[in-house]
Amino acid sequence: MLVDTRTPDTGAPSLPPAAAVPAGTRVPPETARLAWVRPAAAVFAVGWGANMFASLLHAYTQLSGTRANGLFGAYALGLVPALLIAARVSDRIGRRRALLAALLLSALGSAVLAFSHGAFATVLIGRILIGTSAGAAFGPGTAWIKELAGTTSARSSGARRAAVALTAGFAAGPLLSGFIVQWLPTPQITSYLVHIALVALVLPFVFGASETSRRHSGSATRQSTSGGRPGAYLTSRAFLAAVVPTAPWIFGAATVSFTVLPALVSLGDFGSVGSGVVAAITLGTGIAVQPWAGRLARRSPAAPFRTGMTAAIAGMLLAALTAGTGSLVLLVTAAVVLGSAYGILLVSGLRLVEALAPPQHAATAIAVFYSLAYAGFAFPVLVQALSGLWNPVAVLVAGSGLATAALATTFLAWSGKAATAA
Repeated sequence: MLVDTRTPDTGAPSLPPAAAVPAGTRVPPETARLAWVRPAAAVFAVGWGANMFASLLHAYTQLSGTRANGLFGAYALGLVPALLIAARVSDRIGRRRALLAALLLSALGSAVLAFSHGAFATVLIGRILIGTSAGAAFGPGTAWIKELAGTTSARSSGARRAAVALTAGFAAGPLLSGFIVQWLPTPQITSYLVHIALVALVLPFVFGASETSRRHSGSATRQSTSGGRPGAYLTSRAFLAAVVPTAPWIFGAATVSFTVLPALVSLGDFGSVGSGVVAAITLGTGIAVQPWAGRLARRSPAAPFRTGMTAAIAGMLLAALTAGTGSLVLLVTAAVVLGSAYGILLVSGLRLVEALAPPQHAATAIAVFYSLAYAGFAFPVLVQALSGLWNPVAVLVAGSGLATAALATTFLAWSGKAATAA
């Protein structure tokens, strides 16, 4: 039975108490508690490989700052198309096959990077392969984690579990790679070999996970398209005014923290490990605030978006102050505030998109959301390029102005009673 979650005032949906399981999904009996950990391990491993490059930037001394930041964000070139394609593919062939393929592709990308010898073109190919693996993993993986939660109350926390798995991988990758770059020989090879070993450990673990959503032709397809246009949620007020403007600030806030700021603040002889620690602080904060984001959402569907964007504005202003003073204390403070923006906006955006989209199109909806979020990986490149024209402090202050504009749009998504509806 379809439940109308729209509020009477604006038609914007409030968050339901639990996300529905897609039609035709077979939830096996063993999934009651910890089966979701298996796909979460895959998301963790792919996230590790995607973000460990943040610390390895310091090892590519032959590359200019703009080129290095460009390589960091280049994996979005493979990620966005893979996100949109893999979501539909995983609906047809199953989540397990999609994530196993993503893990193998992630290991292949690391292998290309390990033997690139720092050549720009080869590193670029490796980063695109890593991005493609991330796109193939994050949408289906998020949907699978939710589907493998056995109880209704557990399914309601599926978005948070997926966000934690992704964020933990993003944090652990650059942290360990920072230590490798700082103190171990041949870091441009060792770091990638560590990731390949991690993938090898995770593969059999994921292979044993129970399949949940292999769609068949005929009645299941007709059922999935019943009840209105499948993409109608993309034109809803909540999606256009809340998700679209705020989603790029998810990774925009995070990448400003752990790629832009460490380059603007002197870390002495500990640049590589320092960057990894800043990344861990940023993303660790993102994990820590996610339960709070859930409580905000229960109070009001608008609250987490407005709180997250307020944190992004404050974080960008702190980033500007950090760039102007070179203070390590302010660097850590900015990392915490920007990490809070990342975590709140990530889990809240996932929850809202899942509430807006028909359950049968959950993986596709999540893929669209991640595609918008990954636009934020362009932020470090923009800051680097614009800093050649203006002072970095001015560029970061201007960024806070853009964040303010995104905050303002959330008042169009919900107004009056709709903004406080539970």
